[in-house]
Amino acid sequence: MISLWRALNGSGEEDDYEGIEFWTSPERTGWLMKQGEYIKNWRRRWFVLKEGNIFWFKESSVTRGSRPRGVIKAANCVTVKGAEDVVNRQFAFEISTREDTMFFIADSEKEKEDWINAIGRSIVQKSRCVSDNEIFDYDSRK
Repeated sequence: MISLWRALNGSGEEDDYEGIEFWTSPERTGWLMKQGEYIKNWRRRWFVLKEGNIFWFKESSVTRGSRPRGVIKAANCVTVKGAEDVVNRQFAFEISTREDTMFFIADSEKEKEDWINAIGRSIVQKSRCVSDNEIFDYDSRK
């Protein structure tokens, strides 16, 4: 069985984030509850969104020497949406890839919506659905 780590990252390498300075100028940070991959309990983790990657840590004091507990690449994500009805918890949302779905719980409705919007923007930015040569500017045509 392929692990969720490999499904979300496209490989088994735990240092796929090399070269990304997740400790400086992140696009979004904050505490979220994350459901475990195998043991389905909820744990509070510090999340950092940077350059299309969603990292999580045990502590909020993220430095150059910090090692993420995991990372989700937005390029591998298909959807991000509310999931209160799925996990039966307020402020819940999910991130889905073609292979799997991960669940998270924010501290408030606003936090949930802010995370969904930020992750959604990253998914669109990292999407390879439309390349530059597939865009046609109808306004430039006379």
